This record gives sequence, C-alpha cells and structure tokens, in this order.
Amino acid sequence: MFLDFYKLRDQPFGVTPDPRYLYFSPGHREALASMFYGIETGRGFLSLVAEPGMGKTTLLFQLLQRWKGYVHSAFLFQTQCDSRELIRYLLDDLGIENKGEDIVRMHSELNEFLFRETKVGRRVVVFIDEAQNLSDAVLETVRLLSDFEAPDKKLLQIILAGQPALAQRLARPSLVQLRQRIAVQARLDPLPFDETVRYVQHRLKVAGYQGPELFTREALELIAKRSRGIPRLINNLCFNALSLGCAMRMRQIDAGVAKEAAEDLSTGFEVAGPAVSQQGAAPPVARNARSSRKSLYSRVRENFRRRHLLQTTIFLVAIGSLGIFLGTRIRPATAQPSAVLPVDSASSVPARGLEPRSEQQARSVSSGVLSPKAPQTRAGESSIRTFTYVIQPTDTLQDLCMSMVGRYDSKVLSEIRRLNPNLKDLDHLHVGQEIQLPMSWAK
Repeated sequence: MFLDFYKLRDQPFGVTPDPRYLYFSPGHREALASMFYGIETGRGFLSLVAEPGMGKTTLLFQLLQRWKGYVHSAFLFQTQCDSRELIRYLLDDLGIENKGEDIVRMHSELNEFLFRETKVGRRVVVFIDEAQNLSDAVLETVRLLSDFEAPDKKLLQIILAGQPALAQRLARPSLVQLRQRIAVQARLDPLPFDETVRYVQHRLKVAGYQGPELFTREALELIAKRSRGIPRLINNLCFNALSLGCAMRMRQIDAGVAKEAAEDLSTGFEVAGPAVSQQGAAPPVARNARSSRKSLYSRVRENFRRRHLLQTTIFLVAIGSLGIFLGTRIRPATAQPSAVLPVDSASSVPARGLEPRSEQQARSVSSGVLSPKAPQTRAGESSIRTFTYVIQPTDTLQDLCMSMVGRYDSKVLSEIRRLNPNLKDLDHLHVGQEIQLPMSWAK
C-alpha cells in the first residue's frame, strides 16, 4: 500500500465521511453557518442541496457534532419509504417505543416526546439525507411534522439534504406549502481550481504527510478538471494516482500518472482526434493515447519485475553469506594434512617456555575458536590451508604462531600479513578480533 511509500499516517482519500478531513471551503463555511444559525433561532425547516460527492453527509455530521449535548437528534437515511414507515423510522431513531400502531397514534407519541424534551431545554433536530428520493406524499407528511409547535417556538427542526433534484422537486406547485416553510436554503457548489489544490493539501496534511509537494501543478490541474471540483471524485482520482505512483516508485505524481488514473476511472476523459475513416482505422491521436497507456502499464510491470529480481538476489546473497558465516564460526575444525611450503628450517626453532603446540591447539579447537578454511593458492607456492582464530584475552601473535603454526619467523609473518590485509599492526591484537592463520608448516 502507498501509505508507507509516501510516509502517510492515515488514508488521506478515504470514502467514509470522517469529520477530521472535512475541508471548509468558503461555500462549506457559509452553508454550515447558515444551518447552525437556523437551528439556533428555531427556524423549523432548513435545506441543503449539493451535487453527489460534495460532502453533504460529512457537513451534517459536523453540524451535529457542534450541537452535541444540546439537541436530541435523529438521522434518517431510509428515504425509499411511505409515510407510515417514515414516522416509524423517526420514532425508532429518537428512542420512542412504538408497536406499529396507526399513524395517528404515532403522531401523538411524537408530540408528547417533543413537549418533554422542550421542558428540559433540549431541541429536537431531524436530518433527512437523500431527501430527493421522497415521494410527494411523504414530503407532505414531513411538512405536517412542522405543525408540532408551541405558541412561541417550533418543537421540531427538520433539515432536508439532497441532490439538485431536491430543489427541482420543491419548485413544483404541488409542494408550494413545504417550500414556503423552508426558512434557510444552503447550497454547496463544486470547488474551483484553487480550492481543489487546498483541499488536496489539507487532506494530505491531516494524513501526516510532511514532504515536498506530492502532486505537480499540472497533475492538480488535470485532477480539478476531470473531477469537476467534486470532492468525492477528487478523492478517487488522487487515490488511484497515488496507487499507480507507488507501483511505479514515483515520489511525485505528475500529469501523466494523473491522466492514467483519470482514464482508469472513466471520468469522462476523452482524447480529441479526427473521425474514424470508412476503413475503420483508429485516429492517430487515439492510437497514441492507447500506446501511451500501454507504455505506462509496461513501465509498471517492468518495475515490479526489477524489484522482484533485486529482492531475490539480495535474499540469495544473504542466505549464502549466513551459511559461510555459520560454517566458519560454528563448525569444529577437523584435522587435515598441511600443505608443505619450502622454508628455512634454521629459523623455525620454538621459543622456550611456550606451551606445546598440540595441547594449545586442542584447547582452541574445543573452545570453538578454530575454524578451517578452504585451501588458498599463492602464485609460485603450494596451496596453504588456513583457519580463522578469534583473539582471546591473553593471546599474542608469537604465542599463536608457535602453538598453532609451529614457528614464528619473517616468512610466517609475511604470510599472515597476506592473509589479513586489513590488519595494520601485528603487535596490537584486540580481544574478539578475527585473524586468519596458516595451518602448521613443515619445518
């Protein structure tokens, strides 16, 4: 998922109405303020009209959050219903027990509930989402709910939220009485380009993004155009663009990636070009578009293949290195015949007072610090078997050579230097340091 790749804490372009991600464009702020004022002053009916995906539900939740603790609310989504079902849904959401009585009895129970809430100082607010789906008969039932009132105030506040079709429905002559009762009419318009940019940046910031601009200006222009400024479509385009960008390992989303995301979502992106000839040949521009599309997908597939090959190679190298390491550090040494290298026997006399070679080598083998190495060949010489030794607290190079190699002279030191090119000072060995030593030579 692209969250780790782009260092995001949350999903910035989700599909749920999360109030944290609500972007207050000038239109959203105005609509929220209008409805808040309408509830505060007890205006009765309010309406909120917007295109699908403009954030009506999120805005209503935000409004409800601001009145939390001061209102008793009901949120109705089931708008494909008749009048009886609507009243029953309302009673259930308000917590009023009902046994499916006739509609007159349910109205009476609702009226009693509203008076009780008013006496304790709580407003009752009903949110009806997707209200454009209500039939004329049900809308008339909703209008009758406004008759619940005291001499000085309305007992019930109703907010009708819906798509532009709701405004068209309310404009019908048959619903003139309901339309006249709507005191506040709020509307959410699509976001212009500048607000689209701020919207995307706002959501990325809430999600924890702290890097450079994630979308180029050209990409944002294309997203604004293809989404028509509708936040839900902006979210879908940005989500697909980030997914594609992550697959291509692109740290910044450019216009090409945004264009591909728009085509994938079929948001009306069309490539202009000449008409198709009578032979049915594809227009050159359309062919180029398909070629570009195919090329982009090919880049994604090639990227995945390269990543897979790289990961496989690293894994195999790691396994091989681990095997070599365990073989050299854990596997006990085995006695093997030593290769013979011509040396000067006169310089190979052991120093006095040193422990015999066989005893100290046996102790080193039993302590697990001696590990044989594969034979190594030196130009002009016979192959020499080596082993890895881990320096112990009381070790000196002379003692090691005498006890394990059998001699300590210039040729032995020269061979040790060749086997340990990184060992700069033979007189200063450190505890825990690994050193390569030749196995015993013939004297």
